[in-house]
Amino acid sequence: MDTNRSRRSFLQKSLIAGVGLSLIDPFSAHAMMKKSGMKLGLVTYQWGKDWDLPSLIANCEKAGLQGVELRTQHAHGVETSLTASQRNDVKKRFADSSVTCVGYGSNYEYHNADQAAVRKNIEGTKEYLDLCKDIGATGIKVKPNGIPEDVPKEKTIAQIAASLNEVGKYAGDLGQVVRVEVHGRISQEIPNMKAIFEQVTEKSVTMCWNCNDQDLLFPGLEANFNSVKKWFGDTVHIRELNVGEYPYQELMNLFTGIKYEGWILLEARTVPEDRIVAMKEQLEIFNKMIG
Repeated sequence: MDTNRSRRSFLQKSLIAGVGLSLIDPFSAHAMMKKSGMKLGLVTYQWGKDWDLPSLIANCEKAGLQGVELRTQHAHGVETSLTASQRNDVKKRFADSSVTCVGYGSNYEYHNADQAAVRKNIEGTKEYLDLCKDIGATGIKVKPNGIPEDVPKEKTIAQIAASLNEVGKYAGDLGQVVRVEVHGRISQEIPNMKAIFEQVTEKSVTMCWNCNDQDLLFPGLEANFNSVKKWFGDTVHIRELNVGEYPYQELMNLFTGIKYEGWILLEARTVPEDRIVAMKEQLEIFNKMIG
């Protein structure tokens, strides 16, 4: 028996089964994502915050990530201060690449007890929706950022919903989407997000699942997921799939079960030595989970 040949065969099979980082083929990854309907992209929250736009696009291409949600005040500099020509340049950069500009990740929020602050956030949202349209994106991410303790919860929930209806109407007229991140102390609890969306009437307003620990509160992930799934849009935020205790495999099974075909966007929080390698690793894990 040729022991060397047997050993080589064993090692080859082990490597294939392990799908090491060195074996990642972006084209194969894209084929797997196309089959599942889900696509992995990046939120520039941490891993892309200091990359200018050309670097951001190039690094996503190197890692095999197909989309990006741009975050405000980051080095890519895509803000409402851009001229019409500069907005066209942003749109062209994405169009000439394999990376989709999924949308814009704003910090606009509508829970404040100060009505002047709420109005400022609503008008700011509209300005950035104009920007989204101009750069070829499809929508903006907004959020509740809590429930004030000195205001009845029902009043704040109604205020958030009314604000979402106003910006949602504006977005719909532009062909854009308002993506509401499940976010904020108390407001991120799924029953409270459900209560908000029960008062939202604009179809252009959707929910962005955010993978919070509160998702696991009684009656559990599946029940909470099912209670709001009819409002899901085309974006989901995740953290690193191999960090922490969040049951990501169960979540991916749930999204697969509803034939979700949107973006799973990596809102990473760690500080890896090589972010491109780390992005490739997350893509590998993601493909295994949906495969």
